[in-house]
Amino acid sequence: MFRMGPTAGMVSGILLAGGQGRRMGGVDKGLQPFRGKPLAQWAIERLAPQVGELIVNANQNREIYARFGYRVVADELGGFAGPLAGLHAGMNAARHDLVATAPCDSPFLPADLVARLRASLGAHDLAVAKTGSQPHPVFSLVRRAVLAHLGKFLAAGGRKIDAWYATLKVVEVSFDDEADAFRNINTLEELRQP
Repeated sequence: MFRMGPTAGMVSGILLAGGQGRRMGGVDKGLQPFRGKPLAQWAIERLAPQVGELIVNANQNREIYARFGYRVVADELGGFAGPLAGLHAGMNAARHDLVATAPCDSPFLPADLVARLRASLGAHDLAVAKTGSQPHPVFSLVRRAVLAHLGKFLAAGGRKIDAWYATLKVVEVSFDDEADAFRNINTLEELRQP
């Protein structure tokens, strides 16, 4: 198990498990078994030690997600509105000024994700992980101060993470040394891989 860093207590973590799992045949992705445990459990075990509180964003099977021992919040927007809706719900529930996000289908996420994003955040609104030229927008550290801004973006029909990020002061943080840590599991075939 990973040790909590000295600043982890000042960060809320949000595990994004609110999707429909369309690419996996419509099943709840976070609850699918992978190497003997549900996908979400792998991600929780990686993210929880890096934050002071963990919130699970789920829109279905909330009672099952609650068994992991963390608070579960659903999107305030109906219709499975995507990760920004999950971020919005989690930020509304968060106790801390900084919020870290990770998806439930990423069992290998870096053990130092939050620390490295925080070290680069500076005066930016948001820090996002990147490998090569590819940003990974659902692996981020966000200032809770942008919550109202996000609410307005969603209320106006905005759903695309990239479009929202473009309105903020964002820093991309290189994780080229841990590129495989951002591999996610999207299909039933990937679930079965050793």
